[in-house]
Amino acid sequence: MPSSPQTQRTAGLRDQLDRDLLALLQANARTSTADLARQLGTARTTVLARLARLEREGVIAGYTLRLGQDVLDQGLQAFVGITVQPKSGRDVVRQLERMPEVRQLCAVSGEFDYVVLLRAETALRMNTLLDEMGNFDGVVKTTTSVALEWKIDRT
Repeated sequence: MPSSPQTQRTAGLRDQLDRDLLALLQANARTSTADLARQLGTARTTVLARLARLEREGVIAGYTLRLGQDVLDQGLQAFVGITVQPKSGRDVVRQLERMPEVRQLCAVSGEFDYVVLLRAETALRMNTLLDEMGNFDGVVKTTTSVALEWKIDRT
């Protein structure tokens, strides 16, 4: 029986060394291979080989930049739960795609149909965006929680 792409990706994590390597990279993707090797107690060539395999197998999809808290503090971020009418989800998603302030959109189970991570420069702009979202065709209700502080951020 063929394995799914998800099974193949998680199969790429062969042991604790792979998991430890990924944890270090999640904390700081710019850590040098020499530093990674030192922290893991292994050879630099082992780290290079592991990285190459994890990239090739799709476990590591890329390396990104995270902005510091001082940059993120220049505005507001909020999580917006959205409930939509039946069969209107596709239209609501299209409308949300046109809003550059929408950082992430997830379909979820539970009380809401979608959860949006929304970013705005000011409270006034956030209020305007929330009004726009609430007025989209197909939106039944929105519930907003403004993010006050990121306690853990592994994105």
